[in-house]
Amino acid sequence: MPLSQDERIVALANDLLQQFDKIYGIHPGFRPAHAKGLLLSGVFRPAAGAADFTRAPHIARESTSVTVRFSDSTGLPLIPDNSPDANPRGMATRFHLAEHVHTDIVAHSTDGFPTRDGKQFLEFLRAAAASGPDSPSPKPIEQFLASHPAALTFVQAPKPFPSSFARQTYFGVTAYAFINVAGKKSFGRYRIVPEQGNEFLSAEQAAGLSPNYHFDEIAERVGKAPVQFKIMVQVAAPDDTNDDATVHWPESRPQRELGALELTKVVPDSLARQQQIIFDPIPRVEGIEPSADPLLEIRAALYLLSGRRRRAAKMEETKR
Repeated sequence: MPLSQDERIVALANDLLQQFDKIYGIHPGFRPAHAKGLLLSGVFRPAAGAADFTRAPHIARESTSVTVRFSDSTGLPLIPDNSPDANPRGMATRFHLAEHVHTDIVAHSTDGFPTRDGKQFLEFLRAAAASGPDSPSPKPIEQFLASHPAALTFVQAPKPFPSSFARQTYFGVTAYAFINVAGKKSFGRYRIVPEQGNEFLSAEQAAGLSPNYHFDEIAERVGKAPVQFKIMVQVAAPDDTNDDATVHWPESRPQRELGALELTKVVPDSLARQQQIIFDPIPRVEGIEPSADPLLEIRAALYLLSGRRRRAAKMEETKR
């Protein structure tokens, strides 16, 4: 996973990393966002006909091993699972194609993203950080949301508490181009849908949960039976915007099934493994190409910089 050669993108990624640190504090070895997580392992099997949509290698083979990380929102490693700030939840999936060869899907449980690009997202974070309970109204975040309707829509979107990580749909933030063997290109966005369907808790039910409920529950669930999801792609119409994550496509757009995920166990030494793995929002694989969405490069740079920092913290631990 190479770091961007664009100095402006690297500088912006560093600014975003520092802003997360200001909001949540520095927690060595943990991600600046979605810090609390758990790794599971399993297998992906492609759906019949998926090769007509993309010639990606994990679609062409019978099965591919996967690593999946479920996470809570925020940069707080000990955030209680029943905190409203723990939503949206995250689900990152790695497809292991060969030694040191992989492709990833990074998704979360709210459809869309609050801003068009990384610069706006930095403004959003700074406005939120400057809007403490003692700041006068209109607070900076109120002013930002008033002038950025997409961010307001994202903030106001329902973010209910799932009964389990396994009973929640996860949405890819950006669009990708899927190319089949004939060279046909279709733009689409990932949706990872639980086989058992969505199930949510009331606010009263969530208030009674233990601080580590969702992680304990998914570990217990996968210990009894595999956890299953379908990987779907919502396919854009020719005139749909495919380079702006704040723009939603109509629900009438068709969905293609790429295949099924079957998660079978918690990864041993999950916490240490999480310090090492760096998920990449850019696919870097034949048959799936990035769109022109500006969030892709800035997210990739931010993930890589924070990942290098986690790995450095791990090396410091090893020296002690």
